[in-house]
Amino acid sequence: MPTLQVRDLPSAMYQQIHYLAKKEQKTITEQTISLLQESINEKIGNKNRRKVILKKMEELDFTGEELPRPTKLLREDRER
Repeated sequence: MPTLQVRDLPSAMYQQIHYLAKKEQKTITEQTISLLQESINEKIGNKNRRKVILKKMEELDFTGEELPRPTKLLREDRER
């Protein structure tokens, strides 16, 4: 299994990892791996969600020309 060494890790961040590891009854290594995996999953998940949304938008064949101008909507809202 590969090894990852982190240099110049801020002390506050180390303390937070240490706190979470103790709270979840994990080693610092286990907790760090868990945090990295969560972050990777979130970033990849966000990218996949954006792809799905963009694909749905393309399928709508929507140019946006049908929408009223924002200034018109604001004016109407203020007049109420």
